[in-house]
Amino acid sequence: MTVIGTNIASMRSANANTTANAQLSSAMERLSTGKRINSAKDDAAGLAISTSMGAQVRGMNQAIRNSNDGIALAQTADGALGEVTNILQRMRELAVQSASGTYQADDRSNMKTEVAELQKQLTNIAGTKFNGVSLFDSANDKTVTIQAGAGSTDQVDLKISKLDMASVSGVAGATVAAGLATVAAGPLVGTSRVITAEDVAYGGKTGGGATALTSTDIGTSKTLAAGDKYYTPATTGDNTGGIDISSAAGAKTAIDTIDAVQKSVNTTRASIGAGQSRLTSVVNNLTTNVTNLTSAKSQIEDADFSAETTALAKAQILSQASTAMLSQANQSQQGVLKLLQ
Repeated sequence: MTVIGTNIASMRSANANTTANAQLSSAMERLSTGKRINSAKDDAAGLAISTSMGAQVRGMNQAIRNSNDGIALAQTADGALGEVTNILQRMRELAVQSASGTYQADDRSNMKTEVAELQKQLTNIAGTKFNGVSLFDSANDKTVTIQAGAGSTDQVDLKISKLDMASVSGVAGATVAAGLATVAAGPLVGTSRVITAEDVAYGGKTGGGATALTSTDIGTSKTLAAGDKYYTPATTGDNTGGIDISSAAGAKTAIDTIDAVQKSVNTTRASIGAGQSRLTSVVNNLTTNVTNLTSAKSQIEDADFSAETTALAKAQILSQASTAMLSQANQSQQGVLKLLQ
């Protein structure tokens, strides 16, 4: 049937051209972005799966960083305890030395001086922190929770056993404020003292406490008598308690005390090492999971360039061919004019 009101061939060619252009546009978009799924219309189910996998991958990557931070914390704690072990071993060495009967009281006093300084350092180490987080507690076991996975329940508790070193580190003595000291009957009576500005400023007195010092006395020498008052600076008491190696008997007791504390330190280090080992395994597992999930996500989301370049060439040919056929279909209606001549 020959008609001019409806050009079916032209309509079919136009539809084919529209489809070919849509395929061409899709192939060009995928090749330019490298993604097979650029919007939900491309693959709604695939988009949902790849988005979920993307969230897991990003969460796992952060969990790897968290776990590495936990390992760093454990290493910091273990390093501090390593120095504690060195100090305890030195203190024990001094205690063994002091326990021998070949040393005098003066020798033991010198040993005690070193022990006192080591005790202070033990107190400082017990206050070790990591990014503001205290690592040791003398009374209770300490637990640091590490978020070691993408899920809310994927957590690892890093346990640090309590570290009580009071028996070897002692307790710092009280601080004495600056002020006046009164000369008591004893070795100071009859000795000389050069008067300072502080003696005058704090109201020092001579003559058994009867005569107040004045600015004219500064720099002069006075013979101290019982009842005189003079300036003393502020002082901080030495550590008290803990071990005492000033005698052979005390040194023997100190050896046993240090051994007990060393055992406790070893237990604490063991708990830290166990937690660090687990976190290392967590990092290895997460790294493997991230690799596998990323690969799965890529298969769903990324474009196959081999397939898309083939689709692009096909769409280009169809687009050109459909355009040419549309032109031919529009020209075919001119044959009706011959019938009217």
